[in-house]
Parts: sequence; structure tokens; C-alpha cells
Amino acid sequence: MIQTRDAKYPLGVLMVIMAGVCLSISGIGLRHVEQADGWQILFYRAIAFIITLLCFLTVRYRGRLYQPFRKIGVAGLFVAMFLGLGSVCYVFAILLTTVANAVFIVGATPIFTAAVAWLVLGERITGIAITTMMAALFGIGLMFADGLVAGRWLGNLVALGVVASFTGMLVLLRRSKAIDMLPATCLAGVVTAILSAIMVQSFVISPHDLRLAVLLGTVQFGGGFILITMGSRYVPAAEVALLSLTEAVLAPIWVWIGVNEVPSVLTLIGSTIVLVAVLTLGLSGIRRERLAG
Repeated sequence: MIQTRDAKYPLGVLMVIMAGVCLSISGIGLRHVEQADGWQILFYRAIAFIITLLCFLTVRYRGRLYQPFRKIGVAGLFVAMFLGLGSVCYVFAILLTTVANAVFIVGATPIFTAAVAWLVLGERITGIAITTMMAALFGIGLMFADGLVAGRWLGNLVALGVVASFTGMLVLLRRSKAIDMLPATCLAGVVTAILSAIMVQSFVISPHDLRLAVLLGTVQFGGGFILITMGSRYVPAAEVALLSLTEAVLAPIWVWIGVNEVPSVLTLIGSTIVLVAVLTLGLSGIRRERLAG
């Protein structure tokens, strides 16, 4: 078993890194939307995402989809709900604040997940985890201060909604390690599509914006989650959290280059603190896993 894992470890690392690259294009994609509002983009993005996941699951399970969807149980339905709500909040966070603010606030999710897992699952929490959580809160506070000054506080608040949703999802995934939750991820697209269909005022969308929505649904969201799900089979959890930070690092760079969205000084300081906090937590987790192994 050890040889098999070692042989596929580099492939797993590559998958997780590429997942971060895929997920990182959300900001630049949304910044190039011409006319569509958030609900329109979310609806067509969700439809593209559902089709992408269904195609992947069909190949993976050779057309026998009933059993994988049935096995996710009630926990899977809650995973779908949390991820669906989180994806809605994520899009609006990027639309309402800078990409840097949104992705670095969301990037602190592993730290809050560790705290909630301690409270709910009884997982051990270390002094490093507590310290990094306090540091991340301070960094997020700086980004909120920047948002208040620039009038973007609502986007930062919505980004915290993403953190809450993703934390709930990750804690549930930890409780259901033996179950393939990719079908639940697919159902998250259904949750998003239903919410968007209720809220959208018009389904008429320009070809340009439709292409962007499909790109976000297939490559960004679909490709990102498929790659991270597959890669996490060969890479320890702490390393997955660390490697997936490529999303938080790359997303602000794409909008900086593409649309000249330059982060403010407070955002740069706050995001650096959050990044260092998450890196510290991830590295400590890797060290514990290697000592335990």
C-alpha cells in the first residue's frame, strides 16, 4: 500500500495544484462579464457544472449512478446544501469586493475548519492552530477595515458566508471519509441552479456572457473540484490544504494583470497575514502526519 501511494503521490500533488489553478480563474472570469448579473451567471454556471460532473461520474461508475448517489445519505445532502450556498456567496463576494479580499478571506477556511472540527468532532487542536486562527482573524480584520474605507464591506461579509459554508462542508466530509462525496458535489450544482432560478429576473443572456458562465462551470468549478477530489486520494489532507492555496495566490494576480485591479496596502498586509497563518497551519499538519507515519 505504501509503494502504491508513493508512486501516485507526485500525480496527486500535480492534480491539487492544477485544481487551484482552475479555481483561481473565477475572479478574472467574472470581471469580464459584460451584462449578466450574478444570478444569471450562477444559473448557467451551475447547469454547466452539473453536466460536467454527471459526465465524469457516468464514466467513473460506468453508467451506474444510482448507488453512488444513494450512498451519500443525509450527510451528502447537507454537503450539497453547504457547497451550493457557498458557491452562491463566492460569486457575489467577488462581485462586491476585490478578488484579493474575497479569495484570501475564503482561503482562511482550513483554520476555521480546524476549530469547528475540534468543537464538533472532538479533533485535537494544537497551540499552533489557535495562534494561526487569531492571526487570520487579525488579517481578515484589516481587510474588513479596508472594505469599510472603500465601501466594499458587504463583499467581505459575504466572503465570510463562504467560509461558514465551506467549513460546514469540510467538517461533514471529515465525518464521511469512506464515502465518495463527488455525487454530493454534483447535487450542490442543483442547489445553486434552483436558488438562481428563483432569484433570476431574466434567463436571456448574451453569447459572450454565456460562454464565460459555461467556462466557469466546466473548467473553473467542475475541473477544480474533480481534480482536488481525485488528488486528495494520494495526498495527505494537510498538504491538500497547503497546495490548494495556489488559488488564493493566483486569483489576485490574474485580475492584476488582466483588468488592473490592484490590491490596497491594507489588503496586501491582511492577505499576507492570512496566507502566512494558513501556511503555518498546513506545515505543522504535514509535520504531525509525517511523525505519526
